[in-house]
Amino acid sequence: MSSDVHDRIVAIIAEQAMLEPSEIQPQMTPAELGIDSLGLVESIFAIEEAFDISIPFNANEPSQSDFDISSLGTIITAVEKLVAAKA
Repeated sequence: MSSDVHDRIVAIIAEQAMLEPSEIQPQMTPAELGIDSLGLVESIFAIEEAFDISIPFNANEPSQSDFDISSLGTIITAVEKLVAAKA
């Protein structure tokens, strides 16, 4: 499951950032990918739809949420947890 989750999220983020998936690294932040706050919201909506999950509304405040959006890697980890909890 994890590689499928990873690949789908990378594809969503790559589309939003207008980059090739191969150009994206897990440690990259949304800002480093050229994704602004609106683009991040659109990416979160796309991820929610792709995995049929609900991402906490306070995800942009990692200290108040289990969902950390500070980098691609943390987004993938958080989505994997939500998908596993749903299963």
